[in-house]
Amino acid sequence: HVQLVESGGGSVQVGGSLNLSCAASLSTYNTYCVGWFHQSPGKGREGLAAIDNDGHTRYADSVKDRFTISKDNAKNTLYLQMANLKSEDTAMYYCAADHPTPAGLCPGVERVADLGHSGPGTQVTVS
Repeated sequence: HVQLVESGGGSVQVGGSLNLSCAASLSTYNTYCVGWFHQSPGKGREGLAAIDNDGHTRYADSVKDRFTISKDNAKNTLYLQMANLKSEDTAMYYCAADHPTPAGLCPGVERVADLGHSGPGTQVTVS
């Protein structure tokens, strides 16, 4: 059973920074497709960033050049460094993970929210 737990959320001023972490109960984290998505009230889930099982990173246009995704396989932890935060970044942030397809592929960043496992989320408020 895969468990993911996000942390690091909070309140920050516009233009500020936050670093999110996601601890995973996975012994084979390096083989998974992983990523971050967010959801704000009244809006759908939006994929933000992803790391393929080959280490390739992908970003949504809305966060490119502001957010950085990374992971530490030894610690089974996924990170999201967020800079130059905007009010529209206010949302609940979730990490997600799943096996790649039988062909060894990971979904695009726009489908990170469709990965099979996600955590309870951490709130980010930018004002």
